[in-house]
Amino acid sequence: MASSVHISPELEREIEEKKINAEETLKILSNYNKGAYDHIKPIKATGIPGIDGKTIMDIRGDFKWEIGREEALSNMEKLGITADLARFGEKKGDKLLFSREGLEQIGILLYPYLSYGILNGGSATSFIDIKKNRSISPELFEILKDYFEEISGLYKGKAKGITPAFINPERSPGPSFMELKMRSLLIEALKFEQKLSGDTVAGNLKFDYTDGDLKPLYPLFQMTSIYNDEQIRRACEEYRNSEMLAPLIEVTGLDITRAETGVQPVIAAFTHSSEGKPKTLFTRAYGKEGELLPLPGGHGRNFAVLKGIYKKLYKEGKRFVYLGNIDNLGYTVDPVSVGLLALSGKKAGFDFSFKTPVDIKGGILIYDQRGKLNCADIGTAITTEEVREAENKGKKILFNCATGLFNLEYLVNNLDYIIDNLPMRFSDQDKEAGKYSQAEQVTWEVIGIMDDFLIFGVNKHERFLAAKLLLETLLTSGIGLDNPDFPTTPHPEKDMRAVAKRLHQGLTKKLQTAYGMKLKRGRWIPEKVERLFRAMNHDGRHFSK
Repeated sequence: MASSVHISPELEREIEEKKINAEETLKILSNYNKGAYDHIKPIKATGIPGIDGKTIMDIRGDFKWEIGREEALSNMEKLGITADLARFGEKKGDKLLFSREGLEQIGILLYPYLSYGILNGGSATSFIDIKKNRSISPELFEILKDYFEEISGLYKGKAKGITPAFINPERSPGPSFMELKMRSLLIEALKFEQKLSGDTVAGNLKFDYTDGDLKPLYPLFQMTSIYNDEQIRRACEEYRNSEMLAPLIEVTGLDITRAETGVQPVIAAFTHSSEGKPKTLFTRAYGKEGELLPLPGGHGRNFAVLKGIYKKLYKEGKRFVYLGNIDNLGYTVDPVSVGLLALSGKKAGFDFSFKTPVDIKGGILIYDQRGKLNCADIGTAITTEEVREAENKGKKILFNCATGLFNLEYLVNNLDYIIDNLPMRFSDQDKEAGKYSQAEQVTWEVIGIMDDFLIFGVNKHERFLAAKLLLETLLTSGIGLDNPDFPTTPHPEKDMRAVAKRLHQGLTKKLQTAYGMKLKRGRWIPEKVERLFRAMNHDGRHFSK
């Protein structure tokens, strides 16, 4: 097929100038026209699963989890760990009953086996798009319009991960998503050191740390794009000496800013389906003849882009990897989930938050047409009415948080299978650039091609504080909440003030805990290392007491 697509010298120059991966673009195009994707059907929901305590678990607050003692020991031994697990759980015949606290302790002690991965988005162009932001709430946009325009310049032309993750109460920009993620990892590494030096470990867990080469939660790994990689690299070099990270890097000995990086190529847009088959390259971007439109291939491409890194981490002794989006402040390491995955021996675990009244769009957990658990969008695979009917019958609807925790051995052994079988989705677009077709793979559709995994039912305001648009960031930051004209309504699904309050409460708690920050004169600033240590000795959770 590649030979039937005429690549003129002018298009060759376009491909080179726009850094488009010609080989991957033409391979996708050829596969499409040969019908290689024809078997990929839209996901259709046939039911909504319930909490069963085995595959789908509610892990909010205090909970108990039971597993056979021999099964748990066997799963730990596969990791090179011998353990007196009864020290962390309660014996019940041939079973062990674990509390949240026990699972948390085990999870922290497993940190040397874990690396944390970030899926960096592209630039923040859509993030500050006025039309898209206004669509959330025209009334709220008007109230915040002046401030929106004032700070939008901080995001223009920058990779999303290195832009401010929130706005301080006194309206100055906060640290970037990337810097906060790095800080949270160093804080968790401190927790590991505290556990290892305490009497919790002595005589109860014996770790094979490969002669001390394995370091807790290190290295961080990430997928950047060919357009933002250099920008992100420079920012990370600057973070190394920041007040957010430098003291923690010094005390842990972990330079978390030196991330293992895979660079995602871009592919070209294709012709709109209205133009029929065969598809070819879209060459009229922005109405200019011969202009190609470079696009990312979706975060699902991480399995190919990071393939070498996944294999390298496994070879070095890592056995688990976290994977999530950079712009979700709720995406931090959860030791409880790590403990659950290790003891259960499952292949992966995925965060899904319990539906709230304002969650009316997004991907939810469903049974698809094959009877398998899958993730599908409300409105596309399942109607709003069907969701409401299920809720009325007492079903708990679970929303995708785009956070996964993988058994690395499984992942490494199945990378080629995942790459080949993750659905390639084509969507028609009608935007400023023109009418074209976009090809992309969605990371979380991996759920539909896997079995033997866990679903973690979590609290949205603790684990899913995502910001796809700047107005959402302002809402989460609590900006404008004191304005008497802030839009409100008795309708729970449309009450923007109630939404903003809950999001802001979630952000506040996350900053005080996972990110080790304190509020001083209207600004969130990093808590000192000594106080972090003191807080850990107290309860290990809340750093700004």
